[in-house]
Amino acid sequence: MRILKNSNFDFMSKKIFALGLSGLIVFAGIFSLLMNGGPKLSIDFKGGTLVAVQYNKDIKVEDVRSKMSNISIDGQKFDFSKEEVKYFGSKSAVSIRVPHIENSPSNFAQKIAVHLFQSFPNQVPEDMTKFVLSKGKISPKIGSELSGKAVMAIFSALALILLYISVRFEFKFALGAIAALTHDILITLGMFSLLSYEISLPIIAAFLTIVGYSLNDTIVIFDRIRENLKSSRNQAYSVIVNNSINESLSRTVITSLTTFVVVFILWVFGGEVIHNFAFAMIVGVIVGTYSSIYIASTLVIYLHEKSIN
Repeated sequence: MRILKNSNFDFMSKKIFALGLSGLIVFAGIFSLLMNGGPKLSIDFKGGTLVAVQYNKDIKVEDVRSKMSNISIDGQKFDFSKEEVKYFGSKSAVSIRVPHIENSPSNFAQKIAVHLFQSFPNQVPEDMTKFVLSKGKISPKIGSELSGKAVMAIFSALALILLYISVRFEFKFALGAIAALTHDILITLGMFSLLSYEISLPIIAAFLTIVGYSLNDTIVIFDRIRENLKSSRNQAYSVIVNNSINESLSRTVITSLTTFVVVFILWVFGGEVIHNFAFAMIVGVIVGTYSSIYIASTLVIYLHEKSIN
């Protein structure tokens, strides 16, 4: 059974309101980014120390955080109570991310692990090697390189998309698609800034996934527009675009709902490790579906009308 069969919604009559809403959300996100000095980057990009440990039974994050408030290592005092401490796959395992510290003690990650081991003597395995799940250090230089490569990956994807759609369709379609994808990334990035969520390597992967998902929706609509332009030459361009959106609406809704259900389940039950990734995907699915209709298609209509005037 087909969902929304023979739908006849007048999407384009709401384009001004939709563009205004998008502009407001994008502005709020950009304003938040400016006020916060840019996105909140994780140690993947800033550099720092990561330690993940496994206890014998469930432990509260608050208890671990309290033990991180007064650490003495090689005569230096540290307070990491405000740093990232979260569950690592289960409630008996936690990960601690500490930002880069100049002139930090040698074997810093190992010594943090030892401190956590000694802080809960009745909740740890006898063997220290079974307690430490992983530990490592990322230098600021490597983090900076990763940051540059992440930005390059996103811009390279957008450039290749621009080229592909220009060849397959027309240049105005390519501009519409790029506008929609930029819109999606800005809103997702803005939401992370507003909620003070960190941008890590998995989030960059989520951004690229959002680009691919949104583009898929947009190309389906563009393909239908191209077909209808050949068979409905006597109709107004905006009417053809609106009809094309309605004709592909059933497929769009089914794809969006099934994807949304999966990422929502990941967000609820996936644990803290995957929480931010799933949240980015939730925002991306919603915004990507919306932008395919109201950003990409609206810009195509505007560029067409401008070209004939």
